Amino acid sequence: MKASNNVYDWLGSGIYFWEQNFARAYAWAVARNGREQAAVVGAVLDLGYCLNLTDSAGSDILRSGYALLKDTCALVGIPLPQNRQSKKGNDILLRDLDCAVIQQIHEFNRSQGKAEFDSVRGVFTEGGPPYAGSAFYERTHIQLCIRNPNCIKGYFAPRSPQAGYPNP
Repeated sequence: MKASNNVYDWLGSGIYFWEQNFARAYAWAVARNGREQAAVVGAVLDLGYCLNLTDSAGSDILRSGYALLKDTCALVGIPLPQNRQSKKGNDILLRDLDCAVIQQIHEFNRSQGKAEFDSVRGVFTEGGPPYAGSAFYERTHIQLCIRNPNCIKGYFAPRSPQAGYPNP
């Protein structure tokens, strides 16, 4: 697998996975590559030392990373990156600011000789509400960014559900 290093990768640089969401992964693959070229690969992952943004402790780390990034940008006289909408819709899909904050956290840990995060885990809200007044979003999913490729223990081809049995 090839790591992504775009300035808008919301969880920073690394190899991205959807957590337990074959349908969303496949929809993304179709939108990106067309139905003829779309594919999904399953993986067995060990998150190792994980910056888990689904845990409230992750918010404190994000706040610290943002403060460091803000000070760094001010010191060198450049504006803070901004998150942006994609050209295809209203979702904030281009996460330049979020990526820069995560990368700042990794750089800080590296510069201080602290343990580096092997992975980052976060909830991505996307799409519209499934019904009027809802605070849920249709395409919300958990994404994983694997920074340490040794966290990937193996790959597999996902099976189609077998008829007559529930799909847990």
